[in-house]
Amino acid sequence: MTSFAISTHGLTHRYGTKVALKPLNLDVATGEIFGLLGHNGAGKTTTVSLLTTLLRPTGGTATVAGHDIVADARGARSKIGYLPENVQFYDDLTLAENLRFFAKLSGIPKPDARIAEVLGFLDFEGHDHERVGAFSKGMRQRVGIAQAILHRPPVLFLDEPTSGLDPEGVRTLRQSVVRLNAEWGTTIFMNTHLLAEVTRTCTSIGIVRQGELVHHDSLAATLGEYPTEQALESAYFDTAGSAA
Repeated sequence: MTSFAISTHGLTHRYGTKVALKPLNLDVATGEIFGLLGHNGAGKTTTVSLLTTLLRPTGGTATVAGHDIVADARGARSKIGYLPENVQFYDDLTLAENLRFFAKLSGIPKPDARIAEVLGFLDFEGHDHERVGAFSKGMRQRVGIAQAILHRPPVLFLDEPTSGLDPEGVRTLRQSVVRLNAEWGTTIFMNTHLLAEVTRTCTSIGIVRQGELVHHDSLAATLGEYPTEQALESAYFDTAGSAA
């Protein structure tokens, strides 16, 4: 029987009278790298905000790592790592000081050992005593991943993780995501509007348009149906609609 790291049933959300997410029925298997594609305003960030318990659903249910996001929000949060699009740190503190703060929030008993492990995994040693405020966008994104995986969560959410990164930063982040999945077994849910990032990184994809999931399949099946980059790009734009 397939084990689902994320499962939603009729999950919805409204902002006043505006429907941001129509009833969402989605299963993401344990060990997948799932990419949610859609133009800006399509409902991607709302979906992640619901699944990470930052928003309360208007209707429906969802579980993350077996924990209901409403009835057991604390349990769900303990299993989640989250990298927002605009990651925020204490710029006057060093990298190590920032990570110790996040480790304390997560209740990690031996934070320095865990910090060293995570920075080694990310090939980011040697910056411990540097102020985060002096870091480039790409370096800050790596700090963001470090804080998100300090407690070794089984599920990691990434919201537009390559936004504003240069090509080297994009490649470094992509490598980190693939290694986390392969070596730690982390299930990854990634929001993006970049088709290339999904095809190079993910094992399954979904496309959301105006708050509605209009496509969900494995990457292999999707590429089987649209074998060329041009065909897949045309299918994406046809399915996702215009970026109004």
